Amino acid sequence: MFEALSLHTLLPMGGALVIAGALSGLLAGLFGIGGGAIAVPVLYEIFRLLGIDPTVAMPLAVGTSLAIIVPTSFTSARGHYQRGTLDLRIIRLWAFPVVIGVVLGAAIARIASPAVFQIVFIVVASVNAVKMLTGGGGWQIAQSLPGKAVMRVYGFIIGVLSSLMGIGGGTITNLVLTLYGIDIRRAISTAAGVGTLIALPGAIGYMIAGWGKPGLPPDAIGYVSTLAFLITIPTTVLVTPLGVRLAHTLPRRTLEVAFGVFLLLVSSRFVFDLVFQA
Repeated sequence: MFEALSLHTLLPMGGALVIAGALSGLLAGLFGIGGGAIAVPVLYEIFRLLGIDPTVAMPLAVGTSLAIIVPTSFTSARGHYQRGTLDLRIIRLWAFPVVIGVVLGAAIARIASPAVFQIVFIVVASVNAVKMLTGGGGWQIAQSLPGKAVMRVYGFIIGVLSSLMGIGGGTITNLVLTLYGIDIRRAISTAAGVGTLIALPGAIGYMIAGWGKPGLPPDAIGYVSTLAFLITIPTTVLVTPLGVRLAHTLPRRTLEVAFGVFLLLVSSRFVFDLVFQA
């Protein structure tokens, strides 16, 4: 598979991974989303170009994305914490249910078809995009967060869906928190913290879920590509602090519109893929 690729093919792919790493880092800091919404579609395309079967390429992209999110989420969360906007009360409340949800999502990944990952990504990202682009009018459920029991259920759902989407949970966390009147900057900062709860167990879960699966590249540990991880990480970590600074500088409405447009673009890509494959 890899041997059949020329240097002219591999170099653009490596460049694409470096750029994807930089964009993932920027988004991790700016939106608290861990960058998986960029990494997953880019990795998916690269793996398919490498000749990896689509049934393996999608979970491999998701698992590798989660591995990349481990350092980016930590860097982003630390930056927001230093600025005093990361809500540790929510992080502590969600810690256990989020991890349980991530483990379940990784278990589903072993038996799910590629369409499951794509559909979950499309639905969650599109709903959040519409909310952001419309300014959230009529989307607010309450002025304050619900009780602990309901919050734990939200944490579990965030864990499952994030694990299936290959993201750090920021997309869903932002949606949940802003529905209850939480300011977008506080939501973004807390979402970065949630990413630290999701990424590590998620990556480990995908390594286990993909262990021994046929069709994986030789560098892969289960559903995690070590080569893609190593190429992507340097620019991701370097650019993340810039995203944190922008998140605390740009106007709230600018953040919402930028986030909404970005999510629609990514969702459109997966919709096209589903229709084309059908």
